[in-house]
Amino acid sequence: MADEPQKKPHLSALVGHTNGLTKPASLAATATRSTGAGGGGATASSKKLVIKNFRERPKLPDNYTQDTWQKLNEAVGAIQSSISIKYNLEELYQAVENLCSYKVSATLYKQLRQVCEEHVKAQILQFREYPFVMHRSDSLDSLLFLKKINKCWQDHCRQMIMIRSIFLFLDRTYVLQNSVLPSIWDMGLELFRTHIISDKQVQTKTIDGILLLIERERNGEAVDRSLLRSLLSMLSDLQVYKESFEQRFLEETNCLYAAEGQRLMQEREVPEYLHHVNKRLEEEGDRVITYLDHSTQKPLIACVEKQLLGEHLSAILQKGLDSLLDENRISDLTQTYQLFSRVKGGQQILLQHWSEYIKNFGTTIVVNPEKDKDMVQELLDFKDKVDHIIEVCFQKNEKFINLMKESFETFINKRPNKPAELIAKYVDSKLRAGNKEATDEELERILDKIMIIFRFIHGKDVFEAFYKKDLAKRLLVGKSASVDAEKSMLSKLKHECGAAFTSKLEGMFKDMELSKDVMVQFKQYMQNQSDPGNIDLTVNILTMGYWPTYTPMEVHLNSEMIKLQEVFKTFYLGKHSGRKLQWQTTLGHAVLKAEFKEGKKEFQVSLFQTLVLLMFNEGDEFSFEEIKMATGVEDSELRRTLQSLACGKARVLIKNPKGKDVEDGDKFIFNGDFKHKLFRIKINQIQMKETVEEQVSTTERVFQDRQYQIDAAIVRIMKMRKTLGHNLLVSELYNQLKFPVKPGDLKKRIESLIDRDYMERDKDNPNQYHYVA
Repeated sequence: MADEPQKKPHLSALVGHTNGLTKPASLAATATRSTGAGGGGATASSKKLVIKNFRERPKLPDNYTQDTWQKLNEAVGAIQSSISIKYNLEELYQAVENLCSYKVSATLYKQLRQVCEEHVKAQILQFREYPFVMHRSDSLDSLLFLKKINKCWQDHCRQMIMIRSIFLFLDRTYVLQNSVLPSIWDMGLELFRTHIISDKQVQTKTIDGILLLIERERNGEAVDRSLLRSLLSMLSDLQVYKESFEQRFLEETNCLYAAEGQRLMQEREVPEYLHHVNKRLEEEGDRVITYLDHSTQKPLIACVEKQLLGEHLSAILQKGLDSLLDENRISDLTQTYQLFSRVKGGQQILLQHWSEYIKNFGTTIVVNPEKDKDMVQELLDFKDKVDHIIEVCFQKNEKFINLMKESFETFINKRPNKPAELIAKYVDSKLRAGNKEATDEELERILDKIMIIFRFIHGKDVFEAFYKKDLAKRLLVGKSASVDAEKSMLSKLKHECGAAFTSKLEGMFKDMELSKDVMVQFKQYMQNQSDPGNIDLTVNILTMGYWPTYTPMEVHLNSEMIKLQEVFKTFYLGKHSGRKLQWQTTLGHAVLKAEFKEGKKEFQVSLFQTLVLLMFNEGDEFSFEEIKMATGVEDSELRRTLQSLACGKARVLIKNPKGKDVEDGDKFIFNGDFKHKLFRIKINQIQMKETVEEQVSTTERVFQDRQYQIDAAIVRIMKMRKTLGHNLLVSELYNQLKFPVKPGDLKKRIESLIDRDYMERDKDNPNQYHYVA
């Protein structure tokens, strides 16, 4: 054969390599010899392996292609008619393979497509019997139509799967090698899409029917969800879901919820409306999971959110937020926050209304003088309430926390000074010995809460002035509930405002401790005196700079008291020369022993009450004028003192004529028949309702201190800058001063300093100042 010599090189190459490795020459030669049998014309010593060509491929019998196609055509027809196939499936598969082997694939594919196309085209006729102009109310016709189209689709899918299994060899060889040809399954989809679903009337009726079913379900009716799932899955598989269904579905959803939102906003209260919105969102989410295509989720939910929430954000909050907050409806507020967080701009508008609510509600607490008595407690309760709402409903959102703080700061400073004063008084009421409401832990918690409110106040110096005055009373009268609680409060103030703020308050505690040491030494000193006297004297030495300013009142003490004062003065000045002692009679108190018909009693009284009662050792009846002359106590103070002794609960004196107020000419008689269940009785001084004067004087002191601070700040700035414009100076002062101040007040202080030659105006520019060294 002429071809044989050409095959030899291939043979030797194949034999000479094993797995890509070249064998030794001897091994190759042996192999050549061993395969020599059968080589035509070769010698015995050199036999060769000869590879012969295939014999010619056997030809197909005549009419094989036609007969085989006939069989296949019958099988396809049987599948499409849902009857049994009379041929073995394996035989049919083999037939397809044989035809493909003899390059009949193109014809076979064409014939198969034609058969399938004719069958699909024929299916359209069954849908012509339904009326195509249909009202939305014809739901029965519509449902029957949908079931018919669904059955047609299911049958088509089943048939194409069966057909593909027979023509699998064609699908995996010829079709796979021709990229332009669709696979048999895709061809089936294409034919169904082209001849059935793309038919305008069929498509319109199908989509109308699907939308009608969804509308009925939205209205609360039960519908066949598996039918919907199947039909929408069909549209998705045929790649017409978006343009044929989704666009119309979203438009109708938009219209439905736009109308529903408008209607229900009028009809329902906010909590019910929000509950409905939530329900609708859950329903639509469930539709996506159950039968809609996943790609519809985002635009569908966005549409519901926009129409039911986005269009009504302000209206919802204006209509119902205040009442939800007033009534502390936690679950409804949580739902409001969650829903508003879903919509663009929802949180922002909720923040604005939240801030407005806090400011408005807080202003009603702070601005009304009738509420002063309960202001601080109401502020604390309100703060607890908004904290709880932020934590539980608003998921501790930082924006809501920060805006709450800003809002508190805004409303609490709408009324200057008063909140600071009332907070100081509230702390006093909690730290006083009479307060048995709270344990140490509760008291600590209350103080922590107070400090949070205190932070919002601008005029902290007002708080300091009133706090100092009340602290002085607690320390001097021994009324403090707990030294630990006092020191805890002091450390909180120090942490909040710095050491300078609390230095005087700390000085007051230091004075009290030093006074105890001085009294130990004084008692030892008295024991060494020849005549120690009958009165046990205790003195608190106060450094004037630390304590509130007290107006000294000259009164007529009895000789024993004066003698004791002199003894103490000699003792103290002997140890601390160069110091000056000033006795504060208004702060003095004493324990008196008294005898009545019922027996002995002890009275815990103020120094003024002591002076009045001691007069009745000299006689049983005195007029108001006589008592005033003898004691030297100031008129209004004496009237309150006599009121406490003759008109209070413990009436040691009898007033004639009877009455609540002490008038000129009233007579006072010692009550020998006085009775009381206790042995030691405390007779409280009648308090002036924290004297308006006292409040005014404290506030004036604060104002005076502020003026000194402004003056000092101006001089400090000018000394450093030498020359400065008015606006820059004012701006720098606002940065340095820790209390609120009006531009007019600053201008007055600048004028005052110019008058006192600390600074001067520029001759050419009156808004420029120069420092005068």
